[in-house]
Amino acid sequence: MVGTLAACGSSGGDEGSGDSKTVTLVSHDSWAASKDVIAAFEKQSGYKVDVLEDGDAGQAVNKAILTKDNPQGDVFFGVDNTLLSRALDNGLFQPYEAKGSDRIKAEYRADQGKHRVTPVDTGDICVNYDKKYFADHKLEPPKSFDDLVKPQYKNLLVTENASASSPGLGFLLGTAAKYGDDGWQGYWKKLKANGVKVVDGWEQAYNEEFSGSAGGKKAKGDRPLVVSYASSPPVEVVYADPKPGAAPTGVAQGTCFRQVEYAGLLSNAENTKGGKAFLDFLISERFQEDMPLNMFVYPVREGAQVPPEFVKFGPQAKDPETMDPAKIADHRDQWVKSWTSLVLK
Repeated sequence: MVGTLAACGSSGGDEGSGDSKTVTLVSHDSWAASKDVIAAFEKQSGYKVDVLEDGDAGQAVNKAILTKDNPQGDVFFGVDNTLLSRALDNGLFQPYEAKGSDRIKAEYRADQGKHRVTPVDTGDICVNYDKKYFADHKLEPPKSFDDLVKPQYKNLLVTENASASSPGLGFLLGTAAKYGDDGWQGYWKKLKANGVKVVDGWEQAYNEEFSGSAGGKKAKGDRPLVVSYASSPPVEVVYADPKPGAAPTGVAQGTCFRQVEYAGLLSNAENTKGGKAFLDFLISERFQEDMPLNMFVYPVREGAQVPPEFVKFGPQAKDPETMDPAKIADHRDQWVKSWTSLVLK
């Protein structure tokens, strides 16, 4: 389902002229930005911003590829390093080197030869745990991938479908990075035997199945372990009323996989000029510093400040699993196919 967030109004200018007064951003459902920050871009650039949210990141990328000849918008945000090669191989983006790209930290840059994508944010996909559950059961929360297959954690974990969900795929890649090409399937056999539950996407896993989130409590979720993000605990603090002194959820630091999200100018975009201006804006200091408490991700721009709640409740993983994008490109589809037959059938 496509929701429309309008900052915005109808598209002006001649169709196909590349000079429309509206720039349309296509994204996953987790896009968020402060109204005053978007308003500042609109005032400075002269463009109005339309946002089309198109489901989980995996779904949004797949739909963007299917509609690339007649795209829904001008810029796509939310393709991450787990899906980047799919987007590039399918010609989703046209080249553009955003102004300010030289300020992006070197470890987050990609596609440097062609500049088809611009890094925007980074985060860590990790297992989160419900602190109250583990305290009530006098059980130590898991710390690592190895812990998750132990008997004491049977029937406690919910994760997302790796074939459709970005965090689900990231968690699969984390296990492949940890246990290697020959070991990850054996690990998933153990995880399946230990009662892992698989749901379609993050929204369902975190806000319905997970007992530690505000949404999960309302939905009477009964899984105290969920695949989410290292930056999820601050969400539970920032949006709580009254705000607790400590986050009600924690992160199993030995289960993290580093994710980087990119944006790009869509091939066949109607408003390329506006799209380029918006990409410049996404890596501006003002937007980068606005991101943490809106999308709960870390900035990629050198020197961008992170709010204290983020530092206290959602620090980046110290030693996350990582994987070369080229290796992801070579193995992802086969791994997902093997995972599907192993875990879902």
